[in-house]
Amino acid sequence: MDGHHDEPRAQFKHMEEGTAEDWKIIGQAFGGFAKELPDRVITHLQLLEGDCGGFPVDRLTHCLQTATLAHRDGQDEEYVVCALLHDIGDTLGPYNHADVGAALLEPFVSEENHWMVKHHAIFQGYYFFEHLGLDPDLREKYRDHPCFDRTVEFCAKYDAAAFDPEQETLPLSFFEPMLRRVMAKPKRSLYKNKLDADQQEQRQTA
Repeated sequence: MDGHHDEPRAQFKHMEEGTAEDWKIIGQAFGGFAKELPDRVITHLQLLEGDCGGFPVDRLTHCLQTATLAHRDGQDEEYVVCALLHDIGDTLGPYNHADVGAALLEPFVSEENHWMVKHHAIFQGYYFFEHLGLDPDLREKYRDHPCFDRTVEFCAKYDAAAFDPEQETLPLSFFEPMLRRVMAKPKRSLYKNKLDADQQEQRQTA
């Protein structure tokens, strides 16, 4: 797991030893790595295929159906990508999958959509928590939040309704261009100002 052996590398052993040249090397490597994020996301999403976890459809089909329902209902592209990726955290975060999906999406989506994905597991519990000995009204603690109704609607119309083996399910290839556009540039990031400055410099020298 040592990466590409022939690529330039920084020379420090502790970050306090890092030089401007070291971080220039790292920054140049970051650009290409970041551009490949949609590819990695798609690959990880495909890991959900065939994994039903006891549900009527596998986890990938559920994600695709959720996105299909949102798309057919006229939701915008960013919302549809949130629907597509809302459960991508199932494999790496079975105890907090909504947090995993929300963290992945956070740089690229609105605060409203991020909140919706981050809290959808609690809101989805309205439909089944009673069968697990949990409080189905746990979502009520967020009743006064501006995104409460948005998240209720997401679960009721799209997420909770996406477990039908006979329902229309658009393929992943249909949503891939949307995903690539949404993830083309972060809206929020610790490094956003630096990325914007680098892109501006590239345009000026082109």
